[in-house]
Amino acid sequence: MAKRFFVTGTDTEVGKTFASCALLAAAQKQGLATIGLKPFAAGGEEQGGKLVNEDAIALQQAASIKLPYEQVNPVLLNAATSPHIAAHLEGRQISVGRVQGIVQGALMQRHDFAIVEGAGGWRVPVSPRESVADLARQLAYPVILVVGLRLGCINHALLTVEAIARDGLPLAGWIANSISPEPMNFEREYLDTLKAAINAPLIGHLPFNQEARNNPELLAESVNLSCLNL
Repeated sequence: MAKRFFVTGTDTEVGKTFASCALLAAAQKQGLATIGLKPFAAGGEEQGGKLVNEDAIALQQAASIKLPYEQVNPVLLNAATSPHIAAHLEGRQISVGRVQGIVQGALMQRHDFAIVEGAGGWRVPVSPRESVADLARQLAYPVILVVGLRLGCINHALLTVEAIARDGLPLAGWIANSISPEPMNFEREYLDTLKAAINAPLIGHLPFNQEARNNPELLAESVNLSCLNL
């Protein structure tokens, strides 16, 4: 049976896509057929004559099953801001139910391992009434939390863990991501605190690696898929 996970973060710019690509690369090294999806994305750029999102492109390229861009990223908004604001600027209404259907349609393609990556953090709104968490609840996949290692991340991580549990979803594990080229003060102490406080396995600690942003295979050894029963 295919393994599917929803990836969220403690905040925006904490490395969700970086971690998702590392997971996809590690799964492919085990010979698994992989899919990466980014249902919501805010912030587009012209590429090949059409608007695309760089995170969605990274997931599309990191996966072994090459789905059409529109299946990887069904909702792309121009402004790089909270999706509900970007959608309002464009006069668009986003329906989580519709997006869920597109995601499930994409995952009808035969695969072994799939990542569905959220936008921003767990409670980021996509409309006045719905949030990224609503999509996660409807899909009901185990959640992987990406923690960007910086001042304040302990509070953000523990609040997100509480919110995931309150929404009735299992936390499959978490990934620590070093988001700065400069070593974080007390990094080991932060990691030890989070490991003691989060009742889920640490899947991996990703070092800062600028080259790996274009070559996620370099990070495949930094994650332990056995934590996900793979």
